[in-house]
Amino acid sequence: MKYLSLDLKFTSASIQAFLISTLAINLVACGAKSPSAEAAKAQPVIAVELVSPSTKDWQEQITASGNVAAWQEATIGVEVGGVKLDSVLVNVGDQVRKGQLLAQFNEDSLRTDLAQQEAAVALAEANLGKANSEYDRAKLLETTGSISQQDITQYQTTAATASANLASAKALRDASLLKIRYAKIIAPDDGVISSRTATVGAVGTVGSELFKLIRNNRLEWRAEVDAENLGRIQSGKAVTLLRPDGKQVIGSVRQLAPTIDSNTRYGLVYVDLPAHSGLTAGMYVKGLFSTGVKPALTVPESTIMFRDGNNYVMKIDAENRAHQIKVTTGRRQDQQIEISNNLSVDDKLILSGASFVNDGDLVSVSANTSINKDGAQ
Repeated sequence: MKYLSLDLKFTSASIQAFLISTLAINLVACGAKSPSAEAAKAQPVIAVELVSPSTKDWQEQITASGNVAAWQEATIGVEVGGVKLDSVLVNVGDQVRKGQLLAQFNEDSLRTDLAQQEAAVALAEANLGKANSEYDRAKLLETTGSISQQDITQYQTTAATASANLASAKALRDASLLKIRYAKIIAPDDGVISSRTATVGAVGTVGSELFKLIRNNRLEWRAEVDAENLGRIQSGKAVTLLRPDGKQVIGSVRQLAPTIDSNTRYGLVYVDLPAHSGLTAGMYVKGLFSTGVKPALTVPESTIMFRDGNNYVMKIDAENRAHQIKVTTGRRQDQQIEISNNLSVDDKLILSGASFVNDGDLVSVSANTSINKDGAQ
């Protein structure tokens, strides 16, 4: 029994020693693996070039859109009714000069009316001559007392009536002459025909439209500007318009509308356009109003990432760790974008490929990177 007890004690001690040894070996093994894991974790995920934001003086601009329209559009209509249109001499797009014949109404019936009115004038003149002669004789007889005062008054009234009849006949004759003149449709000013409804053979109705004329072929741009920016625009300032073919046209602000549309909250800015601008009435174009120079903190377009509806950049810290920064963008020019928050000229950003880097990643800086003193690459 004594021997057996010693054997059991020996066995327990052996087991304890074995367990302690095993634990020590495992601890040593774990300690040996730790440095290699840390080394793997610290490897840069990508090599990148860096760039810093820079400050630039940019023209501050207001963007607007609007219709190109005639500066003044004259409506040319029918001024004599009931006669047939014999000829139409111009069409849409034709350049015309002031006083040029555009269309001709038939004058036959008008000239017949004129002949009647001229005959009426001749008759009225004859009646007036006769009435005046009789009145003159009556005045001579008055001195002899051989005619009553009542008869003299009658002769005087007859002469006055004849004079009035002559004036009326002349007025009707002049109206007939005017109708003949109105039968010729004349351009009221230099310009270009923008609309034509005149049709040969149609019988004219007074007031109905025949043509529309863009006076002096002069166009204007009616820019729609929101109320907030309307007060920043000044008369006489230059405006850059963008034609549909990509070319630019320089106009000049003539005036601002005195009221703002109560529904759209936009006001109109009237911009004079140069001759031969390549624009035509009815075009809807975009334009830029320059309102002065304003400093801008800018970065290259390639630094911007678009994620979840927001713009971000990847900023690199002193330990080459990437940090995703949300930014607000503004003006754009020459592949540069204005940043209005969360950045300074001292920051370092990933120039391109930032979308391949996650927040907190370690990166290596390419040897091609160069940051100058004012923060620009």
